[in-house]
Amino acid sequence: MFDRRRFLAASATALAMPGLASAAEPLVLWGPPATPGLLLVAAAKDPSLKRFADNVEVRIWRTPDEMRAGVSSGGMKAVVVPTYVAANLHNRGLGIRLANILTHGLLQVVAPADTVATLADLKGKRVAVPFKNDMPDFLFRRMLAAQGLKPDELNIDYSGTPPEAVQLLLGGRVDAALLSEPATSAAILLSGLRAKPLERAVDLRKLWAAATGRPNIPQAGLAVTDALTQQIGAEGIAALQRAIETALATVLADPAGVAGEAAGLFQLPAPVLAGAVPVSNLAAETASAARPDLEALFTALATDDSRIIGGKLPGDAFYAL
Repeated sequence: MFDRRRFLAASATALAMPGLASAAEPLVLWGPPATPGLLLVAAAKDPSLKRFADNVEVRIWRTPDEMRAGVSSGGMKAVVVPTYVAANLHNRGLGIRLANILTHGLLQVVAPADTVATLADLKGKRVAVPFKNDMPDFLFRRMLAAQGLKPDELNIDYSGTPPEAVQLLLGGRVDAALLSEPATSAAILLSGLRAKPLERAVDLRKLWAAATGRPNIPQAGLAVTDALTQQIGAEGIAALQRAIETALATVLADPAGVAGEAAGLFQLPAPVLAGAVPVSNLAAETASAARPDLEALFTALATDDSRIIGGKLPGDAFYAL
């Protein structure tokens, strides 16, 4: 016999338990078409996440503007972002926190072989830089300043995306380009078919270490919104972190296998993705463990304009894990 009171009580209990009542809602992991996104692809297959969502999907955002719009609208609840973006949005009260760091730095200056060895060698040269007023641009400017250089001593050509910067470089319209993986690997691979092979000329991670004494640039990580916490609970976010830690080992051990699965989603050749893994400094470090590195980065980025990080260093509540 149907007992209405027991049914309502059971329903209330289920609704009070995140990860059970919300299991029918997909867990969507958003990332860029860059090597840290491979960690999401591998993590999405982790069976432990089934407790919190029947379906775990990975989707790609293509530009920082698309990513910011997705977070602001609530459409992206778990999303890989430049870490300063997470700090900025958190400080502006958008209900977002940082769960982890997925790369310790993957920006390099790429140039024809034997033409550039230091940033000073870029004086008077044309340099393609993707995403004006975003992480690549901010870090590049900070490293120029650390070397005693000014941006106007170079001719910076801003591009909308890394692939556009690659095309400028391959077409000979610029002398060098600031690229992240896997765009760097793609440019070098394509240049091998041409008369002027390209090389990784300057590693910004090494420059950062020399300038700050800190070996890692906590460049990007997984941000989680309050809406995601409501959907899968703190336990679900912890489970997602464990899945990403397992995924890191998987990606490092079998980059070709994961790259093959991700190639269509990323719209990039699997060999390019796989070749980028060993030089991407991938990580799965919790945000709280990376806090000293993060605060060093945020302080450096705020040197010219504190609005970049939302006016101040984020407090304890920023660190989801």
